[in-house]
Amino acid sequence: MAEIILNVDVRDGVGTGGARAARRAGMVPGILYGGDKAPVAISVNEKDFRKSLYTGKLLGHLVTLKYGNETQPVIARDVQFDPVSDRPLHFDLMRVDEKQTIKIEVPVHFINEDQCKAFRQGGSLEIVRHSVEISVRADHIPEDLIVDLAGHKLGDTIRFSDIKVPKGVEPTITDRDFVIASIKSSSAAKAADEIEEAIAEEQAAAAEAAADEVPATEQSSEDDAAEGEKTEG
Repeated sequence: MAEIILNVDVRDGVGTGGARAARRAGMVPGILYGGDKAPVAISVNEKDFRKSLYTGKLLGHLVTLKYGNETQPVIARDVQFDPVSDRPLHFDLMRVDEKQTIKIEVPVHFINEDQCKAFRQGGSLEIVRHSVEISVRADHIPEDLIVDLAGHKLGDTIRFSDIKVPKGVEPTITDRDFVIASIKSSSAAKAADEIEEAIAEEQAAAAEAAADEVPATEQSSEDDAAEGEKTEG
């Protein structure tokens, strides 16, 4: 069963007025939907909700909703926050069966950047997808998808097939092996390479010109020798 339990109350008032009243009472308003039942307006104690939220195991995970003596598994699909105070304003819960296969987005995390030579060569990580929608059983939702950067080279393109996903996890995009990220040369590294190439070209050109040019001392000696021959003659 899920690690987090949300003790909820059913709200009588719906709409903006009911939500505001719940917030004034120290509650976070929400909505429970899905399955073959009608949506239900609910609320949960804000302090308890914050504790569950900041564990990192609430949003997008299987949790247990408790109302009185009744419990049921749900997925926290969305949480809305106040843009200034970051206070949770509203949340959405979806009814599920623990063994039901659902579609849900999970975050992508990158590890072992310090073991990737490409970054020491001036490379930078360009992330295309910060999360990936997967199809998975509700009680097997992974915390995240891990991309191991160790061993990757400059210019590599990292695709979904490069990720070691848990058993039973499938991407919802099935028509292609889509890109997750790529390792590219940074503009600074490119500029440094161009400068080094320019310097090398100038040095090579200077060396070539020096090789073709007769030194002045040698030229003077040759002229003196030629003049001496004329005098003797």
